[in-house]
Amino acid sequence: MHIPPLLVLFVQCVYGVKEHMFKNCDNSGFCHRNRHFAQQVASNPSYSPSYSIDGDSISIHNDSSSEWSISANIKKELPSESDLGNIILPLKISFLPKNSIRFQIDEEQRQSITPGNKYVNSQRYNGTSDWAFQHTATTNTWENVNLDIESSKNKISASYGPAQEYSVEIQFNPIKFTISRHGEVQLIANEQNFLNIEHWRPQAENARHLTPEESDFNMFHDDFQDSSSDTIPLGPESVALDFTFKHFKNVYGIPEHADSFNLKDTTQTKYPYRLYNVDIFEYETNSRLPMYGSIPFMLASKPECSVGLFWINSADTFIDVDKTSKGGCCTRTHWISENNVLDFMLIIGESPNDINESYGAIVGYSQLPQVASLGYHQCRWNYNDEKDVLEINSLFDKHRIPYDYIWLDIEYAESKKYFTWNQDTFPDPERMVKELDHTGRNLVIIVDPHLKTGYFGSDELIKRKITINSPSNNQTYKGHCWPGESVWIDTMNPSSQAYWDYMFRYTDDNKFMGGLTTNVQIWNDMNEPSIFNGPETTSPRDLLHYGSWEHRSIHNVYGLTYHEATYKSMTERFTETGNKRPFILTRSYFAGSQRTAAIWSGDNMSTWEHLKISIPMLLTSGVSGLPFAGADVGGFFGNPSKELLTRWYQTGIWYPFFRGHAHIDSRRREPWVPGEPYTSIIRDALQLRYSLLPVIYTAFHESSTTGLPVIKPIFYENRKDIENFSIEDEFFLGNSGIFVKPVTDEAAETIDIYLPDEEIYYEFDNGVLSGNSVHRQSDKKSVTKHVDINTIPMYLKGGSIIAKKERYRRSSKLMVNDPYHLIIALDKSGKSSGKLYIDDGESFDYLQGESISIEFSATEENITASTTSQGQKFQNSISGVRIEQITIIGQDNSILPKKFLITQGGKKWQFRGVTQEKSTTIKNPGLRVDEDWTIEPLVDNQVHDEL
Repeated sequence: MHIPPLLVLFVQCVYGVKEHMFKNCDNSGFCHRNRHFAQQVASNPSYSPSYSIDGDSISIHNDSSSEWSISANIKKELPSESDLGNIILPLKISFLPKNSIRFQIDEEQRQSITPGNKYVNSQRYNGTSDWAFQHTATTNTWENVNLDIESSKNKISASYGPAQEYSVEIQFNPIKFTISRHGEVQLIANEQNFLNIEHWRPQAENARHLTPEESDFNMFHDDFQDSSSDTIPLGPESVALDFTFKHFKNVYGIPEHADSFNLKDTTQTKYPYRLYNVDIFEYETNSRLPMYGSIPFMLASKPECSVGLFWINSADTFIDVDKTSKGGCCTRTHWISENNVLDFMLIIGESPNDINESYGAIVGYSQLPQVASLGYHQCRWNYNDEKDVLEINSLFDKHRIPYDYIWLDIEYAESKKYFTWNQDTFPDPERMVKELDHTGRNLVIIVDPHLKTGYFGSDELIKRKITINSPSNNQTYKGHCWPGESVWIDTMNPSSQAYWDYMFRYTDDNKFMGGLTTNVQIWNDMNEPSIFNGPETTSPRDLLHYGSWEHRSIHNVYGLTYHEATYKSMTERFTETGNKRPFILTRSYFAGSQRTAAIWSGDNMSTWEHLKISIPMLLTSGVSGLPFAGADVGGFFGNPSKELLTRWYQTGIWYPFFRGHAHIDSRRREPWVPGEPYTSIIRDALQLRYSLLPVIYTAFHESSTTGLPVIKPIFYENRKDIENFSIEDEFFLGNSGIFVKPVTDEAAETIDIYLPDEEIYYEFDNGVLSGNSVHRQSDKKSVTKHVDINTIPMYLKGGSIIAKKERYRRSSKLMVNDPYHLIIALDKSGKSSGKLYIDDGESFDYLQGESISIEFSATEENITASTTSQGQKFQNSISGVRIEQITIIGQDNSILPKKFLITQGGKKWQFRGVTQEKSTTIKNPGLRVDEDWTIEPLVDNQVHDEL
């Protein structure tokens, strides 16, 4: 959802208008200045850096909780002819859990300056980590780790890690921070001497503070047309630093951009990657323009090592990527932010999994969502009224198509006033929600951060003084969004939470949520924040938040503060009505959003290019720690062809968040609208998604404890093959072994599938094992596969065991007691393994151990299931759930057993399987899922003595 339809039509007629609406590095003051500085430094071999560490100021700290840190002062020398002396920049280096090191650089003189606006906090903002980090993130546990620190006149070094395999070296002059593994350099900060911290200075004295390498472009004003009225009361404040990834050719991350998975070189363009949360409609593909969310995290990986960089900054940020070095020596990056303290974290490990785990230990892992939220979501702007909603609900049943959530966009509310209902179109929301609940379905309603002026919602915000404020008088700012004149809640203000809790509370006198059942969830949109009359479609940078912080300092984290407030309010509400996990969808996000929300890629278009780009975009989100992500199936703007819509559903079933959505001016496109054969093909795709919910939920559980992406790039599976690092249209579903390459080209008859490794891959098209298999040939790593409109190309890797649920149900809630079909795909050596995680799928009881984890293993000797459960209540509740079928597939029929001895709960019984060409099936073996079991192969005439 974005802008009024008439304006959309106008925008569609203006080619390239988006580029003019948003800043690039040339017309963004702080980026322009820092690129200029970098170019001057790089072109001057005799350049002498202005920055150095005062060796006499070094201090090493180790407190009683074994938290290690190093502090020192950085001196910034000002031009000698100015006679201004040095600027002192305090440095702190902290050793965090799981091989992470944090570097923070502040500005000492900020303690005593007087800003040009008395309402503005003059300090450098240092609160980004308070929002991005989980609350326990900085608690360091260095048990069994020796942190060995050595110092000399010009450097200090420390070795760390369980075997002290990692080291950091801090060089004083010129400043360099070097991270190594086994003595080999992996990452260097400030190798190119691009470190630049624009210190405070009075405008009248600016010329005395400039070095020959610096530019004064837009230091105290903004020439960009839409933001020329923004004041800059603190003058230039930017921070910048270069990072060199040694011998790394491939870097990933820094979402959100509609661009390739492997980040591109930006050195010859005015468009570095930009992180600045904006409402960007009809965005173009292969673009580095900013989008709705920002995660300033970058992953670099190669066969022998991986590193991560987390730039802890919530201000407008540009990142240059330089891949032009000869001989593959490195990838160089240049990070530039408008203001805040200079704060970053470096992580090192052997594999990308290690980096995700370490990063997640700081910012938090993904929430474990409700199972229902992993089903299909049906949305459009807008379903017209209660009758429309219930008719759509019944048509899903008529066509035997499962779904879990139906969504209401902004038109449900009276005059777009959130927390109200339009009584003409939705006269009885409670009745509507109860009707959905009969079939286990849920409703999502939208609540945005802008509240229309002149009604109780906004009046109370103003009365409680919890609004975003104008810089001129520190009183409520009023701008324009969907309802017209609006005010914005300041969710950075701690007092805002109590008000938000009240608005979502389950009470009889609350007309919005009162009386509704627990099957209502919330969508937070427009929370960049989107302001129609604001610069770059967002907030003026000089608006004020709690603590007198300018919006320019916190812009990228505001969306997170908003959806976290909603999550807390909904958690509070559900605590009173059943301990249910909230589901929140947010459009704007930051590092840490994964703890409380899902995201989607915003206002995409109904084109093959947007279908294709959705895969690298979601891979990027996953490796950046936010796996619960999706894209609007069918494209938000426009009208997809029947073929495109069908292919999009076949791709969308692999999105961690799976929703169909459409613009208000688009034609209806629910799954039955295209007609046959497309409706049946879409139905089959949706039913495949539901059959794989146990696999998807298990992948989410692993992600919630390890940081592993839910859809996993193939180089996570095999880092030995350097070609894997560039593949962006294939992926694995978690650790399940399901390997997928969606069809994203129009009228495709064949696709080339690159095989990630030398293991055997069993054809699993549309979730059905055919008995055919593929593997790499000595001279060829890919296979050509013939496809038609029915084909969903997928494979099951040898060595994998997965559990499916294959009975049709109208929603996931009705599948809870359904039996499982276990599929065992033997590898070349005749072995396989897999996991299944089960809990009640909707409450927080799993945090108290009310769940079951099952590890499956298959060898030539036996097939086993080993269960782990700490909660008897849940174990009792699923005691009747069975495994109704086991399919064993192998490359060689001779290794497959045909007769079995089954043992569970002290009982033993024999069972004969049905053998086909390359598989054996055991039907109705009578196995419970809540207890260990073993299956042993028997020869045809063997009878076990104990029977």
